[in-house]
Amino acid sequence: MLTTRAEAVVDLAAVRHNVGVLRAAAGGAEVLAAVKADGYGHGAVPVARAALEGGATWLGVVLVEEGVALRTAGIDAPVLVMMEPPPGAGEVAAAYDINLGVGSFASLHDAVDAGARVHLKVDTGLSRGGSVEWPDLVAAAVKADADVVGVWSHLACADDVGAASNATQVQRFEAALTVAAEAGLAPRLRHLANSAATLTMPEARYDLVRPGIAVYGLTPVPGMDYGLRPAMTLRARVAMTKRVPAGTGVSYGHRYTTGAETTLALVPLGYGDGIPRAAANTAEVWIGGRRRTISGTVCMDQFVVDVGDDEVVAGDEAVVFGAEPTAQDWADALGTISYEIVTRIAPRVPRRYVG
Repeated sequence: MLTTRAEAVVDLAAVRHNVGVLRAAAGGAEVLAAVKADGYGHGAVPVARAALEGGATWLGVVLVEEGVALRTAGIDAPVLVMMEPPPGAGEVAAAYDINLGVGSFASLHDAVDAGARVHLKVDTGLSRGGSVEWPDLVAAAVKADADVVGVWSHLACADDVGAASNATQVQRFEAALTVAAEAGLAPRLRHLANSAATLTMPEARYDLVRPGIAVYGLTPVPGMDYGLRPAMTLRARVAMTKRVPAGTGVSYGHRYTTGAETTLALVPLGYGDGIPRAAANTAEVWIGGRRRTISGTVCMDQFVVDVGDDEVVAGDEAVVFGAEPTAQDWADALGTISYEIVTRIAPRVPRRYVG
């Protein structure tokens, strides 16, 4: 029974299951589980441990500090920082045995000077991180005798199965690997695939795949079911109910007005907890045995649901997302992606781990 106002229940058995699905899809490639952004809001350390138990061999973060937090928690698996690191990161990475993804000369030399291991990143078309001066970066790494563990890139449209840019990026990555080989680099790991590519692009799997959202049981390709199990259920206890007449304006701005005498249920979660304010009159929650749309403006700490004449009382459970509705349902309602829905759940919502 839920004994707090709200909680996010994280099923670590689901994480282990999902990593197993991804391992099977990877066709022999190693699996790096992305646990950046506090494990997509699920909790980086518990998720990291579960992912490793499920067969992952690497962990991915975007901040050096996130890698340090894993080390401080006693996790000794290989860790890769997947965003261009800031000046001085090399010294910290070397001290904590963390790999750095680098796509610039400055980051490369900072890592080499500190004795940190690197994965050289080439920009194959995402136009975000990664080098567009690839032959020169490779030459600089060779000249500096850098400890190059991997060569990698990132896909822009892998969730759009069959997009022409996917094939183009694979071709560009192959060309980058040829440049590296001809310069004398022989990295142990070549990696390109994210969640979607792991599940749909065998040609992109190489030696290591880097799933993120799929680790948490959310599909990277909306509408497709790969046997993944959602790991997070966000739920709350109804704080109070009240009977109101027809024509009652509800919440700030009276953006919802009751059409008949009805019961309003107050759910103690709001945008201070990560519930998007845009969910007003749009997103659904499970309450009183069925799905119902949020009624009126989402406030900082609470929102209201019109439950009609159904018997809903204080203390009843309201499921925001989980098995039903899903985080993808919320994403569809709000015109975003499931990644944002789960990652934005605030730290003040307690996480409870099961499985």
